[in-house]
Amino acid sequence: MKKISTLIMALFLLLAGTSLFANGQSDVDVGISMPTKSSERWIADGSNMVLEFEALGYKPDLQYAEDVIENQVAQLENMITKGVKVLVIAPIDGESLTSVLDKANEQGIKVISYDRLIKNSAHVSYYATFDNFKVGVQQASYIEYALDLKNSNDKFNVELFAGSPDDTNAYYFFDGAMSILQPYIDAGKVTIKSGQTDMEQVATLRWDGALAQTRMDNLLSAHYTDARVDAVLSPYDGLSIGILSSLKGVGYGSADMPMPVVTGQDAEVASVKSILAGEQTSTIFKDTRMLAKKAVEMADAVLGDKSVEINNTTTYNNGVFVVPSYLLEPLSVDISNWESILIGSGYYTKDQIVD
Repeated sequence: MKKISTLIMALFLLLAGTSLFANGQSDVDVGISMPTKSSERWIADGSNMVLEFEALGYKPDLQYAEDVIENQVAQLENMITKGVKVLVIAPIDGESLTSVLDKANEQGIKVISYDRLIKNSAHVSYYATFDNFKVGVQQASYIEYALDLKNSNDKFNVELFAGSPDDTNAYYFFDGAMSILQPYIDAGKVTIKSGQTDMEQVATLRWDGALAQTRMDNLLSAHYTDARVDAVLSPYDGLSIGILSSLKGVGYGSADMPMPVVTGQDAEVASVKSILAGEQTSTIFKDTRMLAKKAVEMADAVLGDKSVEINNTTTYNNGVFVVPSYLLEPLSVDISNWESILIGSGYYTKDQIVD
């Protein structure tokens, strides 16, 4: 009888626990939804947020959707079922989460849009990101500087690449870059030989480096058999690697054909090494440790019913309203300052960059 009573009690506790979970009760406080592990920056973002949340005593649930929208939606629904109080979301597609955020709102869950803006929903509480327009300005300003566009009387051939059309940041990057380059295009100092200057023409779905490489192959074969490309606006290191492979495939990077100026973003290890090798020219460093820290600070303030620090209330309209935001500062990095910025800040160790 004693054994039977023990078994019944164990079964009761198991069923009770299952019932609690089914009703959305768990010990998870915060859901963190990241788009993919294919980029090292998203791995770092997720890991940094977990460490920051745990240091404050919260229990986070970190999930990666591997750039599949349906995965992200399902993961978010599962987090809502678990009873999270806050969701921190870097969306794969900024316009695909309206329904799942309606469900979150019904449960009183606050939402922090992380790095990429969630569109078409009234249920985005805050947005933590970098000054994305400024990122594009810095990328194009590096081309302006490297080609000495302000002072040179020469004319230059430049090609344009942009990020994924389902990522709102891609538009801010591109618009920022074109605010610098368009006057030179209008003046005839910069020529886009392909004629592809609209976002729809130069976008790269899912920030796919292989797609960027294929497009660069096509541009070179169609427009540069008898001309030199002097610079390529690339908004992201992952695209830059593909673009560089294409350029090297037709002889750029040799003594007779020096590599054109190629920009980038995220200061990924492979691209920093490429800069040191004289291939990629520059990248934009966004200290994701600081972004993760800011998102955690926002979530902590929300959970503690405290005032949330923001510094922008005019820029990021998600199609429903202007989302209160905090913008961090990006930094331009090249061969002259990579060590002081990337190693000096402790973001990387020198051993990670220099073999």
